[in-house]
Amino acid sequence: MIKKSEKLKRTVLRKSNILTYCVDTVKLPDGNIAEYDVMLHNGGVAVLAVTKEQKIVMVRQYRHAFDRITLEVPAGKRDGDEEFLTAAKRELEEEAGYRCGKIEHFMTINTAIAYCDEVIEVFLATDLVKTEQHLDSDEFVEVEEYDLDELVDRVFKCEIKDSKTVAVLMAYKVYRDKK
Repeated sequence: MIKKSEKLKRTVLRKSNILTYCVDTVKLPDGNIAEYDVMLHNGGVAVLAVTKEQKIVMVRQYRHAFDRITLEVPAGKRDGDEEFLTAAKRELEEEAGYRCGKIEHFMTINTAIAYCDEVIEVFLATDLVKTEQHLDSDEFVEVEEYDLDELVDRVFKCEIKDSKTVAVLMAYKVYRDKK
């Protein structure tokens, strides 16, 4: 039976507005001591926005860490203790320029469980109403709409690699096909 390790000490090395980088000293189940790098994250949201024509709303943007332009579902971090649902509605309008008449929790994703505690709560938004984007000063985002099958094809062609987007699209494909 797998046993949990015991955290003995956490040392915070750096704190930013998004991440807190720590080193945890832990006692392993066999009694040995080890250190783990850990990143703490306040959590984020992703929105699977589906138009009345059954198109999926996607955002195209440059991602610095990978030095490439990506195609993703609208997503972002929570502001402070903001409720996940509130953050999802905010991010949908900020990034994609849509409000929704209906929104429901769809799934939860743990993005990088080996070293980060980030949780992304995913919401399914429908009954969309076009508004305007309200991008942050450092955001440059184009909004596009696609058929789900085309997006799934792009996943298998490795054109969409973002893990949250891959997980959301594939889960929605299964969900939609079961209906």
